[in-house]
Amino acid sequence: MQTTYADGIANMILVDGVVRVDLMNVTSVEQGKEPNTHSVGTLALSLPALIRIHDQFGKMIDKMVSDGILTKNQQPQQ
Repeated sequence: MQTTYADGIANMILVDGVVRVDLMNVTSVEQGKEPNTHSVGTLALSLPALIRIHDQFGKMIDKMVSDGILTKNQQPQQ
């Protein structure tokens, strides 16, 4: 199995029921400039898989909050 590390998402698009997520890494950061990035691959998901992953990420974040690893910021009042 291959492990791919990503710093973030460069682009997402839905085509014919498949969500394609372009993953990117930050290669360098210079003061006052946009970070330099490069693509590390594309993740292709069916819509049901995207919804399952969203649920799983939410549960992981909730667990990290309950374990004291993360704190949730309250959304500003509008």
